[in-house]
Amino acid sequence: MRIPRHVTPYTAFYSSIGGGFLKKLTGSKNCFFSTYSEEPELKDLMEYLDSLKNHEKSGVPKGAGTDSEDGFDLGRMRRLTDQLGNPISKFKAIHIAGTKGKGSTAAFLSNILRAEGYSVGCYTSPHITTIRERMSVGRSGQSVSAEALSCLFHRIRHVLDKAMQLENGCITHFEVFTAMAFTLFAQENVDIAIIEAGLGGARDATNIICSSGLITSIITTIGEEHMAALGGSLESIAVAKSGIIKHGRPLILGGPFLPHIERIIRDKALSMCSPVVSSSDSGIKSTIKGLSMLNGRPCQSCDIILEVGRDFPMSIELLDVKLCMIGRHQLQNAVTAACTALCLRDQGWRMSDESLRSGLENTCLVGRSQFLTSKDAEALGLPGTTILLDGAHTKESAKALVETIQMTFPEARLALVVAMANDKDHLAFARQFLSGRKLDAIFLTEAEVAGGKTRITSASLLRDHWIQASKELDINILHDGMAEYRKLLEDQSIDSMMASEHRTVLAAEDSLAVSMKFANQILKRRARNQSGILVVTGSLHIVSSVLDSLHK
Repeated sequence: MRIPRHVTPYTAFYSSIGGGFLKKLTGSKNCFFSTYSEEPELKDLMEYLDSLKNHEKSGVPKGAGTDSEDGFDLGRMRRLTDQLGNPISKFKAIHIAGTKGKGSTAAFLSNILRAEGYSVGCYTSPHITTIRERMSVGRSGQSVSAEALSCLFHRIRHVLDKAMQLENGCITHFEVFTAMAFTLFAQENVDIAIIEAGLGGARDATNIICSSGLITSIITTIGEEHMAALGGSLESIAVAKSGIIKHGRPLILGGPFLPHIERIIRDKALSMCSPVVSSSDSGIKSTIKGLSMLNGRPCQSCDIILEVGRDFPMSIELLDVKLCMIGRHQLQNAVTAACTALCLRDQGWRMSDESLRSGLENTCLVGRSQFLTSKDAEALGLPGTTILLDGAHTKESAKALVETIQMTFPEARLALVVAMANDKDHLAFARQFLSGRKLDAIFLTEAEVAGGKTRITSASLLRDHWIQASKELDINILHDGMAEYRKLLEDQSIDSMMASEHRTVLAAEDSLAVSMKFANQILKRRARNQSGILVVTGSLHIVSSVLDSLHK
């Protein structure tokens, strides 16, 4: 079978064995995944935002997140919000920074506060299917409605236009949307707002919260992500993220941290006269007792016992908490949120043990260890397949995902479909998966990042990194650069592809749809009577691509 140069081998393979099957599978654009259209009410807002500089789409400049001359201009953000009436002064806030765990901690904490009856504003990023996900307001936890967001935009449009003119058009997508979130929270008179930093902390657009408006700051973890933008080292990243610490206001640490990294953060807190509570202290005990199924999805039963007696005499015992957010890392995020809730209680905020339990148990997030339903799998054309979506994109999050899979399905066969942005450590990510359980298939593919192609890593480059990692770890793989692989493919027989079952099949395929179908074929054939899991990971953007298709 001769394969035209512009056609990937798997596309040709499916065409040959399926006739019109591929067209049905992928549609006229050779991919059934495409960007989910925003609601019509948001057309004007989205056109406005799309006209602005978007660093999520184009990438962040070197040093932009550092507290230096290269850093983002916080003065611009302050001038913008001043023209909007300084909305940040009209509510109390909790500010969260960290490499991983920010969104989960924000979700846990928001639900705890809502369970207590507070009106909560929550601002996070990025989103999965609609930009509305970045803002929630009130007691329900629902994303802001398209109508409310559109009304807000049209009400302040003249202010944004004036600010844009004064700043010579330099205001960014993230700055405008952050200012809109603060304005919405002030407009809705929220009791408290949970604000997640977008990049770093010191020069992030969210870091205009002053000490008088801050209840507490949280730093979840420090890891090697956005290295160039944050100074190039773990130490510089810690300095950047500790920029959210404000004078005299408490700091909650997630962790665990490397000792010298924690020292950097604690020294900054000491210089700001900020008391510190660490959710990794010896007086804090958290254990996963077991797993069970809840509404068709796994949950973990946990004990959380907090005894904090240094700066804050606080304690709570929560036994048999059912967390829908599974994994040891999610338990750590839950503990961090619980420590923060106790810190609020110490400051006079109403906070019952029952609200802590209810908030933790009722938290789940799209794209974080998310198992699709059987109905979803069928809608994707993969009936009977267990599909796990997780936006892991660092070596730390890859390690956490591997551990979560091992805990939930220790005997299952595994196949991966991976797409990543070009500013991630692809080799370290690959090492984490390859050094874990044996994988039956790995398909490296592509997904747009923030709706654009600038930050996409090509499937072929990802494959090269995974081949390199497999050689370093002495793992025997069968990859699509090998003559043996090509011969098996040209035989047009899936059975021939399964012949060497002790080897992991590794391939690059630019179509996400074909990647999922082909990986699933291999997984099903090899699993036979065993359970099998198709894992889609590498970024929240590939998760978004999969979920977007379910809206069609």
